[in-house]
Amino acid sequence: MSRSVAALLLLLVAGCGSGEPAGPPDVEVEVGPQQLAVRPVQFCLDGEGQRYDNTPPVLEVSPGATISLTVPQSVAERGWAVQVFDEQLEELIGEVDVPAGERSFDEITTDDVVPPAFYLVVVEDKGGDCDEFSGAWPIGFLRAGGDLSGTPSPASPPTAVPGS
Repeated sequence: MSRSVAALLLLLVAGCGSGEPAGPPDVEVEVGPQQLAVRPVQFCLDGEGQRYDNTPPVLEVSPGATISLTVPQSVAERGWAVQVFDEQLEELIGEVDVPAGERSFDEITTDDVVPPAFYLVVVEDKGGDCDEFSGAWPIGFLRAGGDLSGTPSPASPPTAVPGS
């Protein structure tokens, strides 16, 4: 095989992996020195709503630390919000809309939520190929004195409706 044919094959193979990811995208979370890629518990993939058996990660955090969330460009284009839930991921405490087109949001600190144990859920706005079904990425946070003993099972995604 000539070098030019080998180089062409290498370029073609490398090009195959440069498109959209085969599965659902991650959301990035950063708190102090901790950085984590978070998998969704639900996502619209290829026009069908999918649920995943992912257990939401839980980060132990210091008081007053800034929480930074970054979504994929496709989620930023559709729009997204951050929902605040209790330590059981059952009661919606509040919601913060992120400005349209923004990929990152860092206007929440670990002290902004009263209970010492809570979840933030990144929710993609409704619409698109799956109509009312959209992506949801829950992340647990535990400050000193908190308890997430009622951690939800992987089969219990957030109950709030994204994009309200």
